[in-house]
Amino acid sequence: MRTILFIAFALSLFASLASAQAPTSGNVFFGYSYYNTDLSTLGRTNTNGWEASLEGRIAPFLGIVADFDGHYGSQNFVASNGPLSANVSEDNVLFGRRVSFSAGKFRPFAEGMIGVGHVNANAAGSNTSFATALGGGLDYRIIRPIAWRFQGDYVSTRFFGATQNNVRLSTGIVLRF
Repeated sequence: MRTILFIAFALSLFASLASAQAPTSGNVFFGYSYYNTDLSTLGRTNTNGWEASLEGRIAPFLGIVADFDGHYGSQNFVASNGPLSANVSEDNVLFGRRVSFSAGKFRPFAEGMIGVGHVNANAAGSNTSFATALGGGLDYRIIRPIAWRFQGDYVSTRFFGATQNNVRLSTGIVLRF
């Protein structure tokens, strides 16, 4: 079922790109990211890392976005043979649509994305899964081509056969073109 949904979304995305003119404007974002994830067997883990995205607007209020992130940390937990510590890293690659509008120096936005996530927890192993993200944020224009972004996303993954409900908060610089 997830494969069918992914294929349908991908076809919709590529059809809209094919029917639209090349993006005439957009932005590149890079910044710090905090990620609170639920790694089932390890419990909730707070990780820190980075997030980057590239958006091309196909209409004044609609854009296509590619989003990448990496988060790293460690988690202590109790196993059958005593306390253990696991180094955790999670990477996500997401694609989707973003709607936004300008209001003075502010540009609020909402987004929906799908893609893939990969986690590596040295004690528990590694796993790759389908990932989805819903969220939004606010860009504050500093000068014409530069803005500062505050963003929050709800990211859902299914590592090790269990659903994880994650919160990702990011902030950083936006370069507009």
